[in-house]
Amino acid sequence: MVVSRRTAGTRGTADGRRTFGTRPSDRSAVTARRCRHTLFFARSFATLIGAAALLPATAFARGEQEAAPSAGGAALDQVAIATAAGLLVTGLLIVLGVRHRTGKTQRLATVAASAARVTGMPPFVALPAAISTISLLTAAFGLYWDISLHIDNGRDPGPLANPSHYFILAGLLGVFAAGWISMILPLDRPSPAAVRVIGDWWAPLGGLLLAACGSFALLGFPLDDFSHRLFGQDVTLWGPTHLMMLAGAAMSLVAMLVLFTEGRLALRAHTVEEPPPARFGSVRLSAEQLRRLRLVMTTGGLLVGLSIFQGEFDFGVPQFSQLFQPALIAIAAGWALVCARIVGGRGAALAAVGLYLVTRSLLSALVGGVFGQTLPHFPLYLAEAALVEVAALVVGTTRPYRLAAVAGVAIGTLGTLAEFAWSHVWMPLPWPSAMLPEIVAVGLICGVAGAIVGAFLASGIRLDPVNAGSGRALARLGAAAAAVVALFAYLGSTTTPDGARVLARVTTTRPAPERWGIVTVRVEPAVTVRDPNWFNITSWQGKTKLRLTRLVAVAPGVWRSERPVPLYGSWKSMIRFHQGRILSAVPVYMPADRAIPTPEIPATATFARPFVPDWHVLQRERKRDVPGWLWGVAGLTVLALSSVLLVALAAGLVRLSRSELTRTRRPGTAPATAPAAAAPAGG
Repeated sequence: MVVSRRTAGTRGTADGRRTFGTRPSDRSAVTARRCRHTLFFARSFATLIGAAALLPATAFARGEQEAAPSAGGAALDQVAIATAAGLLVTGLLIVLGVRHRTGKTQRLATVAASAARVTGMPPFVALPAAISTISLLTAAFGLYWDISLHIDNGRDPGPLANPSHYFILAGLLGVFAAGWISMILPLDRPSPAAVRVIGDWWAPLGGLLLAACGSFALLGFPLDDFSHRLFGQDVTLWGPTHLMMLAGAAMSLVAMLVLFTEGRLALRAHTVEEPPPARFGSVRLSAEQLRRLRLVMTTGGLLVGLSIFQGEFDFGVPQFSQLFQPALIAIAAGWALVCARIVGGRGAALAAVGLYLVTRSLLSALVGGVFGQTLPHFPLYLAEAALVEVAALVVGTTRPYRLAAVAGVAIGTLGTLAEFAWSHVWMPLPWPSAMLPEIVAVGLICGVAGAIVGAFLASGIRLDPVNAGSGRALARLGAAAAAVVALFAYLGSTTTPDGARVLARVTTTRPAPERWGIVTVRVEPAVTVRDPNWFNITSWQGKTKLRLTRLVAVAPGVWRSERPVPLYGSWKSMIRFHQGRILSAVPVYMPADRAIPTPEIPATATFARPFVPDWHVLQRERKRDVPGWLWGVAGLTVLALSSVLLVALAAGLVRLSRSELTRTRRPGTAPATAPAAAAPAGG
């Protein structure tokens, strides 16, 4: 059943109270107020977006003359084009919102109503959900393509010269547009969880959070150029501004879960009938089955979003401790799969993993097969899903944090061991056996922490204020976050072996101009390399696929490449060494780079070079003379912005969990037919 404008509003009662589910009587006055309020908010929003977009161009115009744009920020003409395009899209969205809310166009309402008829969801949910889903798939494809392009080709001639950037930007703009459209569609209060924006403008909570996630991700684009001009290019997925884009996109799935639940609240408040069953060929699904399907698909999408942070490990060029990989896998599994099982019922965790595997397989096939770039690998998550299903059968889902504890322990131990085995089947850098105790310890901490977050998220979606909004629930959430932050701070601290160096001999197997050679390495002191996580020669950015060449021990302290490595052109070949807390590298061959500038490091027949921090070689473009306090300020700024987004999402879930209770306490409203917290699918 479609929720109409007339049944989705608010009205004033004789004593001045506002009640849910009615509408103002004075249409002309309401329209005038809507126009004024929408214009005020739109102008303020446009000013903020414009200022953020123009910041790199205005603040660093002089710096453009000092550094080549390919290594120190985008060329100003490309900044101007991107800024103009962003402002144009923003302006069009604002105009659409003003015209819709002032009654000057019905096109948006018509399209949304059509989407509502197809899906059985209210218009403010149906259309934004479709836009957001398509946008996130577009952004995910662009992201993995972008990573592979940088691994294979190096820096872009400019941001507009990289085709993958268009997909990323279009996808993130689509996420923001979906949230904005959800905010402007309802002309009256759409649900008990709705938030007053200004005046009598009530925006769906999920739409507001979706727009916030999209805005947060989009803010990463101008800040990324800002960062490049200050610090040089950070050729890593985990650059602060890159993480903003990733986090904004991933957290938009949480916002979508909130929006779906709001749709159920709206139907519950305005109708007494369930939407009719939907037919897909010979398949007939009830409204409840459709709700569960949407939740399972969204939690599967959340698993895809959370797995994006593992990208460097998936491609084989991680720039951080290998222990981050099992930690990130355990967090993603606990968060997404525990939530899926609680809100989706039996089999939901396995179904979410199924969607994840289909999505990631298609992305890998497109990037590695169709486009011929370096293939992105991915964790399996099947064992973790099965463990969550078993845990739910044993302890049930009525006490979500009990399930989180049991499932988290299972994910961190047995699930981590399963991923250890999978790493030896398909991952580019298998986990060494000597690392197993640390892997399990890290997996245990992160599995339980991720499961607690998943239980909190599910409690909000199930409209359970006790397990989402109570002090005890928030304390559990805070403890999980603190444990992960402390662990990541520890894992992020790496060292370089003092006084260690390599004596190398290069045996040419193919002469110049396209020179290849076998590299034999003697490590001094020999005890430096004992049981490494990896000890290889990484060759990348040669205008073709990444090459990882193992160094094989041939004598005490002597290692030899198992195959020839490229030593010409744009290739960057380097010895990479990771053991425990040591993460270092030695350049073998590096081309000259006038944009940085830096001279060529030749692969002479013999050479002696010390181990240096890994990022010194992988991130040649980063500036080394930036004051430490400036790095600190930049990092704290991004951390503060990220914290605001995460707190907003948590607060939104608390508000959502309490919304049904608030509605049933309003005069003139009937209580729900059953306690909301007991609903198995939750939204």
